[in-house]
Amino acid sequence: MLSLSMKRGNSPLIIVVVVFVIAIVAGAFYFLNNSQDGADTPLPTLGQTQGNAPTNTNGEEMAEGSRYVMYDKAGYESIKNQKYVLYFYANWCPTCRPVDAELQSRSSEIPEDIVVVRVNYNDSDTDTDEEALAKEHNITYQHTFVILENGEEVTRWNGGGLAELISRVN
Repeated sequence: MLSLSMKRGNSPLIIVVVVFVIAIVAGAFYFLNNSQDGADTPLPTLGQTQGNAPTNTNGEEMAEGSRYVMYDKAGYESIKNQKYVLYFYANWCPTCRPVDAELQSRSSEIPEDIVVVRVNYNDSDTDTDEEALAKEHNITYQHTFVILENGEEVTRWNGGGLAELISRVN
C-alpha cells in the first residue's frame, strides 16, 4: 500500500516532465519547419519583365544576371538552348532549405554561363508545370540536381551544395 501511495505522489511530477518534454519537441519541430534559413529575399524567376530584368516571386524587378532563379514555364523555354542546372527542391526538406539559402546568398559564385533553376518538387508550392518537368526527367527524390545542355541531360546527382555544383558544371 505504501508503494502505491508513493507512485501517486510522484505522478504530478511525472506529468509535468512529460508535458515539458512534449513542449520542447513540438517547439523544435515548429522551429525547424518554419525556419527560412536566410531566404527572406524572394528568389527571381526566369520570367522577364518589359525591362528584361528577372522578376522575383512578388513580380518585382531584380538585378539582371541572376544565376539562381525559380522555375517559370515561359522563361524556361528561353534557356533550353544553353547549359543550365535544374535543382529539384522541396520546401519541407531539411537538406534542401540550407542549400537554397546558400545558392541565393552566393549566386554570384555560380559560373556566369550557367543558370540554376529551382524547381519545386512534391511540396505545397509545386504546380502542374513543375510536376510535368519532374516527370519528364524521372525525378524521384528532392534535392536532385540535373545538368542539361541544349535540352539534353549531361549528368545528375543527389545532395551537395554550391561547391558540388561548381565542380560538376566545370
